[in-house]
Amino acid sequence: MERIDGAPWVGTSWKMTKTLAEGREFARGLAEALAAEPRLRERVRPFVIPPHTALAAVAAELEGSGVVVGAQNAHWEDAGAWTGEVSVPQVADAGAALVEIGHSERREHFGETVETTAAKVAATLRHGLTPLLCVGEPAEVRDAGGSAEHILAQVRGALDGLSEEELGRVLVAYEPIWAIGEHGRPATVPELEAPFAALQGEFGSRTAAILYGGSVHQDNAAELLAMDDVDGLFVGRAAWRLEGYLELLRLAAG
Repeated sequence: MERIDGAPWVGTSWKMTKTLAEGREFARGLAEALAAEPRLRERVRPFVIPPHTALAAVAAELEGSGVVVGAQNAHWEDAGAWTGEVSVPQVADAGAALVEIGHSERREHFGETVETTAAKVAATLRHGLTPLLCVGEPAEVRDAGGSAEHILAQVRGALDGLSEEELGRVLVAYEPIWAIGEHGRPATVPELEAPFAALQGEFGSRTAAILYGGSVHQDNAAELLAMDDVDGLFVGRAAWRLEGYLELLRLAAG
């Protein structure tokens, strides 16, 4: 099946939700739905990022479905005395083709820095996986008019030194901190225009895609996807139910 060039990426990270059984059920239902609606695979690039506990099971259920499966985090070292961590080779062995890097929750609660995001991006690329680099600014930076420079600094720092070929394998997700999570406020299109213009202006032709994430739901997805500079969506809780995710895929497929 030939996928349309420029098809939008639409994916979801489950964060710390879903048991093994729940992950399998979602993945099995998704695979069946995509088999029944092949246009979704032709018109959209779907991806799912389960917790580590369900990664192998979800990857097995989605094998051959066209869905890219990712890991929510991976260490920059291939092995060693890093208690509680998992490496890129380990998540690849479990079935991941993508690694989420630098989410604002990781930066805030677990000390993720520009330097560690750069190390993780490099490790992910070194092992042939796709990095999904998350960037975003807090409300006070937005209010001071510094959104574009803040997120560009995060992207530049994480991708510094990569070859053009390596840059072409990177996904970037712009997720303003003030717009994500249970208490986030959905961003308006005018609020997103300048940050996306800045990202596309410097990295749009050099990276694989630039996505938007932050209070994305079924009522605003089409408007967000219609923006010239948005190459796809990275969705949270609105895609945690299978029907919700399928609805978003159908909206993206048009």
